Amino acid sequence: MRVLLTPLALLLSAFYFFYFALVGVYVIFMPKVLLDVGYDPFEVGVIYAAAPFMRFLLPFIFRHFIALTPKVYVGALIVTALTTLLFWGTITHFSLYLCANLIFGASMGITLPYVETIALAALSKSHYGKVRLWGSLGFMGIALWLGKVLHSPQEALYYLSAVTFLTMLFGTLLVRYDRTQHTSVQEDATFSLARYWAFWVSVFLMQVGFGGFYNFFTIYETSHGISLEMTSWMWSFGVICEIVMLYFQGPLLQRNLLRILQFATLVTAGRWMMLYLFPDSVLLTFASQSLHAVSFALYHTAAITYVFSLYTQKKLAQQFFLGIAFGLGGSVGAVLSGRIYGEYLFLVESSITLMAFAVLLIHQRRKELQ
Repeated sequence: MRVLLTPLALLLSAFYFFYFALVGVYVIFMPKVLLDVGYDPFEVGVIYAAAPFMRFLLPFIFRHFIALTPKVYVGALIVTALTTLLFWGTITHFSLYLCANLIFGASMGITLPYVETIALAALSKSHYGKVRLWGSLGFMGIALWLGKVLHSPQEALYYLSAVTFLTMLFGTLLVRYDRTQHTSVQEDATFSLARYWAFWVSVFLMQVGFGGFYNFFTIYETSHGISLEMTSWMWSFGVICEIVMLYFQGPLLQRNLLRILQFATLVTAGRWMMLYLFPDSVLLTFASQSLHAVSFALYHTAAITYVFSLYTQKKLAQQFFLGIAFGLGGSVGAVLSGRIYGEYLFLVESSITLMAFAVLLIHQRRKELQ
């Protein structure tokens, strides 16, 4: 446990706390803010496809043209903070706000893979979860607080700007702990997606299945008669379960990571089916949120650890994971959920997640034959 008190562990904890508080404001509250200022559900879906789409494009740019150096990382932190200030003047103009979100997504797509590589290289599997759970605490804390006090779009933007500045501050202090050799673009160009194509398709589909949850869960539940404050508690309960998993998951991650990913994917398909069948049940919605421990916490840690073990180009591998899963998958999931939003939203999400499970089985068979 001593490692948790090192300067690096404390800085990582602070970064994760404020980074995911930023994500919490952006994901939980900003979609409803957009509806309040006059956007329709499809426009919300398009806006929330912008940032993930940029995360998808970035790894290809870094693979061929740019190395993810400390200077590039710090520049991305600064751009993220400046872009949240742009939101203030553009939020009532769809096209301008869309452009601002594209810039925001590009800068966010650089920062997290850089930090994840530092954390995975420096911390053991069990200690990684105990540091990463501070991100969950930040996400939960902002969800509970804003669920009580948020009354206007301006307030949401104020909190978004504040946590972005703190993310930039602690993120900048992490640069001194980067011990990675920064390989040339030509060496990174040898990186191959095709060898493990079924795995990448699976993580893409898994995140498409999350599209309805991330972008419309708050809207979906409040439209079924559940208050915004209760919905905030539902978000927070899911994060509490996530924190418990992150703290105790160390022994699980010593086992077959591929089997863990398969299990988590199957559980997630059941989770979306529960939301489809019982949208107005507070008890069963809380039950579905408890599965966030498996469908996000366990899946995410197992996935980034699995990717870390597959490739020698660690930062690029993490960028591709973020790009393909949360980038392309998040982008397609946002647009799709905006288009199909309604009674059958989570039935479709459950079916897509079952497809992710099936493709992961294909990956397992292919890997056994290699």
